[in-house]
Amino acid sequence: MHFMSRKGWFCQFLEEDMKTALPRTLNFADEQKIWEMAKRGGFTLDIAGRQEIEAALRKGVGGIWLNLTANQYAKLRDG
Repeated sequence: MHFMSRKGWFCQFLEEDMKTALPRTLNFADEQKIWEMAKRGGFTLDIAGRQEIEAALRKGVGGIWLNLTANQYAKLRDG
């Protein structure tokens, strides 16, 4: 999941090749939803993971690897 601050938080999802965008994008008003997506998407929220997200949020742009279930992936792939 790639995210950037753009009048809120714009989230884009990429295939493993890091080139192919999945059709579904999301826009959130606040950064708390980024944390929620990370948790629901299986991102490791240990100390290093939290620091990684915090640094990206401060910069206004970042990305994390999600470990999606087949259902979660299908929802993003099918738009």
